[in-house]
Amino acid sequence: MAAVDSFSLLYREIERTCNSYVETLALVGVLYTASRTCILLRNCCTLIRMHFLPRMIPIRKKLSQRFGEWAVINGASDDTAQAYAEELARQGLNILFVTHDRTTINTNMSSSLSQCYGVEATLVEADLALGEAAVEALKDALKGKDVGILVNCVSKSLALPSHLTEMSEQGLLELVNRTVVTATLMTRLLLPRMVQQRRGAVVNLCAGASEPRSSAGRAALFASEGFLENLSQALHLEYGYQGIFIQTLTPLQVSSNARSPSSVLAMMGWLVPKPEVYARHAVSTLGVTHHTTGYWPHTLQRGFMSYVPGWIWSLGSQVC
Repeated sequence: MAAVDSFSLLYREIERTCNSYVETLALVGVLYTASRTCILLRNCCTLIRMHFLPRMIPIRKKLSQRFGEWAVINGASDDTAQAYAEELARQGLNILFVTHDRTTINTNMSSSLSQCYGVEATLVEADLALGEAAVEALKDALKGKDVGILVNCVSKSLALPSHLTEMSEQGLLELVNRTVVTATLMTRLLLPRMVQQRRGAVVNLCAGASEPRSSAGRAALFASEGFLENLSQALHLEYGYQGIFIQTLTPLQVSSNARSPSSVLAMMGWLVPKPEVYARHAVSTLGVTHHTTGYWPHTLQRGFMSYVPGWIWSLGSQVC
C-alpha cells in the first residue's frame, strides 16, 4: 500500500513539473506559427503588389512619358528579349536593337514592329567587346534619341551546358564579353544622359536563369548573371535617388518559338509561358519592383524552390 501511495505521489510531482515545460513548448509553437503566418501574409501582399495591382490598376502615364521615347535592347537574340522589345513597342516606345551579329536576330523584326505599332525601330550592329571603334559607331546611332530604357539581355543560348574545363578559352572570353563587358559598357554609355534628365530605367534580363544556381555545366553563365544582379543592386544605390530605376529580371523556364508544340515544356501551360505572355507580365513590373522573376507563377516556383535544401539541387545536377 505504501508503494502505491509513493508511486501516486511521484506521478503527481512529475506531472506538475512537466506541465510547466509543456506550456513553454506550446507558447513557443504559437509564436513560431504566428511568425510563419506573418511571413506568408507578407509574401502574399508582395506578390499582389508586384504582379497583380500594376495590371489591375495600370499607371496613367505612358512608359514614354515616365522614362523616355526610345528603348535600347542590347543583345536581343533570345525569344524572351525579342518579345520584351515587342511589348515595349506595343506601348508606344521606339526600339533600337544593338547586336554584335545580325545573324543572331531576325532582321525583319524592325520593319515588323514599325508596321504593327507605328513606331520607329532600327538595328545597329556594334560589337562593344571590340573596343572604341564600336562605341563610337553606337554613339552616332544614339544621337538625337531620347533613350529612357536600356534592356541588357543575357541569353541562355550563349552557353550550352558545359563544364568550365571543357570550354575553350575563346568561348569563355566571348561569353564574358557578351554578358559582363557589353552590359556594363552599355549601361555606362547611356546612364549620363538618364542622370541629366533625371529619369530612365535599366533592366538586366537574365534569360539564362532558368535553372537552380547549383546546376552543373553552367558555371560561367550563372557567374555572369550573378555579376549583373550585383551590378543592379549597386547601381540602385548610386543612381536610384536621381530618378533612375534599376531592375533585374530572373525568369524561370519560358517556352521558345523554335520548340514544337508537342514538347514537354509547351504542355506545362501557365508554368512555362510563351515569350509574349511573359513579356506582358514583366513590363508591367517596370517601375514597381527592383528584383523579380517578372511572372507570378515563376515567383511562386521560386518560393517553393527556396525551401529545397541545396544538397538536393547539387545531387540532381550531378545525376542529370
